[in-house]
Amino acid sequence: MIRPLALAIALATAALAVPALLHAETLRWARSVDASTLDPHALNNGPNHALLHQVYEPLLIRAPDGSLQPTLAESWKPTADPKVWEFRLRKGVKFHDGSVLTADDVVFSLQRARAPTSDMKSLLVSITGVAKADPFTVHITTGGGPNPLLPSSLTNIQILSQAWARANGVEQPQNASAKEETYATRNVNGTGPYTLVSREPDARTVLRKFPGYWGRGQFPLGIDELVYLPIKAPATRVAALLSGEVDFVQDLPIQDIARLQADSQLRVTQAAENRTIFLGLNVGAEPLKYADVKDRNPLADLRVRQAFQLAIDRAALQKAVMRGLSVPANIISPPFVHGYDKAFDVVGKADAAQAKKLLADAGYPNGFSITLHCTNDRYINDEAICQAVAGFLGRAGVKVSVVARPLAIQSAAINNQDTDFYLYGWGVPTYDAAYIFDYLVHTRGKASRGATNATRYSNPDLDAKILSLASEGDTKARDATIKAIWTQVQKDLVYLPLHHQILTFAMARRFDIPVNPSGAIHFKYYKAVR
Repeated sequence: MIRPLALAIALATAALAVPALLHAETLRWARSVDASTLDPHALNNGPNHALLHQVYEPLLIRAPDGSLQPTLAESWKPTADPKVWEFRLRKGVKFHDGSVLTADDVVFSLQRARAPTSDMKSLLVSITGVAKADPFTVHITTGGGPNPLLPSSLTNIQILSQAWARANGVEQPQNASAKEETYATRNVNGTGPYTLVSREPDARTVLRKFPGYWGRGQFPLGIDELVYLPIKAPATRVAALLSGEVDFVQDLPIQDIARLQADSQLRVTQAAENRTIFLGLNVGAEPLKYADVKDRNPLADLRVRQAFQLAIDRAALQKAVMRGLSVPANIISPPFVHGYDKAFDVVGKADAAQAKKLLADAGYPNGFSITLHCTNDRYINDEAICQAVAGFLGRAGVKVSVVARPLAIQSAAINNQDTDFYLYGWGVPTYDAAYIFDYLVHTRGKASRGATNATRYSNPDLDAKILSLASEGDTKARDATIKAIWTQVQKDLVYLPLHHQILTFAMARRFDIPVNPSGAIHFKYYKAVR
């Protein structure tokens, strides 16, 4: 039974209550979903990275303006051998347990992130070796030739203490797909600006400023305590902000944004995110598991995929569901990404009649039934998007049943290829198309790529082209290869782009936290602006 909103708010308020502390500034941070694990190499998704970036650190990060900034590495450059990158580490960095960061920890962490159970390994597939040159210098070797994108691939690869990992039996990343629990699932030992005080999954995580943080004096570090609060119900998140029970809210319901913007006690920031929302289609299994056609796979027929593409009215989706806060898309690459081509992003007009004809030509004059698996706690209006898609396809004769579920379940299904038709979103931390191709286009499991390719799409010619991007030093030749890959991907339609996402944050007036296109927030950059 659905509780009245007042009761839901009361329950949320009780859950949000925190003991009064002597810290100068506490920020209570609400999102729709919790991080699914504290193991930094187990899963590659936005909510996990957002929380883990507060307690762990990579060698370098993307600053709020999108630039690469030194973090645990003070400098990086190719050596005389262009296949070998040299990273000089910051000295005097301490882990939260007081131990000192050295090259051994970096070598261990990069090797751990390349392990079979790591969801981060596709970012590191060009690496053939990681070695300590001296106690504070690491050399990373890439195979096949120089990889100019290596630094960009490291911004979400967090560094752990080797001694801590060994002492607690977590030398290997948690196997999230198998629902494994390890010590690293709920415990951390990073070098980040905040330490873990307490962790109640799906309820509350408390972080407190680390007194030994190396960045004191270099960053504002004006927030002494972070209280991370997953609140699934959109109305409850908004009510908690309006009542002062939380200070900062992400994942805002679109229908409330105008009201929040008009409130003088609040500040609202907004910008385009480096993320595209799309539908994935299983083109390889036969028959489909979640459709009523049992003698073949309708999605394997290009005409069916073209019919789906034509049936979806992206302009109506933008206007009616997203209320203007999205950019209709025809490519699964946000405009921020190197290799994005505006010519590929021209959105055509929906045509249900032509979609029906294509279905009939493919042997489905009466359509067919299929399940659309959808998140209900991750992307802006995600479940409403899926319901709209079901309506659009229904006009063309395809009967769509929407099954909405949390991101953790959706991600596991995608990782296990247990879905035929699904909604997902993809951000690009490297700001380069190769990241999209490595995870979403390359044949799954081959050359350690394709980790998030649940479509079963496989094209050996494209695989070879994708592999070449990691070592091609000629910019013009590399760009030509990217364009050739996109040309084929656009033609094959294994993904149906919907829109590029626009993010909105709302917060108490004393904070001013802008939207970072990369999706990550590094709270060390901010302080109260009373």
